[in-house]
Amino acid sequence: MSPSALVRPRPVHRADDLLSAYLPGSFYYSSPRGALLADGVRACVRRGQGSWADAAAEALAGTSAEDAVVVGAIGFRRNSEASLVVPAVVRRADTPVDGLTATPAAFGATSWSASPRPEPRRYVDGVRKALELIDGGALSKVVLARCLELTASTPVSVPSLISRLVRANPGAHAFAVDVTAGGDRAPRTLVGASPELLVARRGDTVVANPLAGSLPRVTGDSAEADAENRRRIAALLASHKDRREHAHVTAQVADVLGRFCDELDVPAEPEVIGTPTMWHLSTRITGRPADPADPSSSALALAEALHPTPAVCGVPAPAAHAAIADLEPEDRGYYSGMVGWTGPGGDGEWAVTIRSAEVCDRTVRLFAGAGIVAGSDPEAELAETSAKFRTLLRALGVEGVA
Repeated sequence: MSPSALVRPRPVHRADDLLSAYLPGSFYYSSPRGALLADGVRACVRRGQGSWADAAAEALAGTSAEDAVVVGAIGFRRNSEASLVVPAVVRRADTPVDGLTATPAAFGATSWSASPRPEPRRYVDGVRKALELIDGGALSKVVLARCLELTASTPVSVPSLISRLVRANPGAHAFAVDVTAGGDRAPRTLVGASPELLVARRGDTVVANPLAGSLPRVTGDSAEADAENRRRIAALLASHKDRREHAHVTAQVADVLGRFCDELDVPAEPEVIGTPTMWHLSTRITGRPADPADPSSSALALAEALHPTPAVCGVPAPAAHAAIADLEPEDRGYYSGMVGWTGPGGDGEWAVTIRSAEVCDRTVRLFAGAGIVAGSDPEAELAETSAKFRTLLRALGVEGVA
């Protein structure tokens, strides 16, 4: 039994009650393992010269609370913004969200304006430039993202948005994190429903679930829609391009975790998992840390070692970072970073911040990306980003802008 399991309080809450209790400024996180709602700030986590994991461990050591955890989010770039705190109050539920006790307020009466950054044609041009780099041998893969900034006629309700996201996909890694920065004119919240687990640790078990290789999902309950989805699943499993993209990610995740684990199980073949809007190639990797008591094996330390995976960056990472900085006109901020929690014994769970948006008053900034490898079709990659936007757009009740 891990040290954290000895002090972890027995959950007494229902996961759907925690979701209903969320208010802006709180930290909310739910996944198939359960839910966590945290409020107040006991301490802010500040990183000096060391890692975020070191800073988190120091912050946790400074409190005597038995239920202390570090919660928050870290941005995509290694020196980008982060919002990590030790909250004052933590409530947990060990069961997944199974229903909502209240219907979220509708967004239907809100009108929206949209500004794509870059324009779709410029994104396609960026994909072509990335393919030139790949053909020239500078890269094997790079993930290019684009931004969609929405402005509503009235302030956006974050509690309604997170409730709608969880209602649409209870099995997602859903989150809402206060990421207000000094220059913000109003509170800013990172909110989303990610399908991708970066890494989780519970006692002597480590799990990572990288995703790469995607196709849009056909919606509807008709026989035609079911048949088309079965065709797309088969096509994804048979796609050399998508299998190659997925292999880049799985190999890197296994290599990193192999440095910390005595045992590692990496399935030989990916499977396909679905969200309400997408199909993804998925590999669930499990391991056993060599020394669970070693701080370098904590959930946050493992997440830092893995971040960013080729699922959101590329191969090789330095060249992919440079290409992203050159080809993406918008700074990603927290998009494709990581969000989650970690406890004093090293247990915790961190998801990749995809299918996410930053909400500030009436403004919602969404990002979506696609993995570019040899053989990628620029128009198909644009369509993939449009499909990935649909997770947030549907929750907001916005149609036809991606």
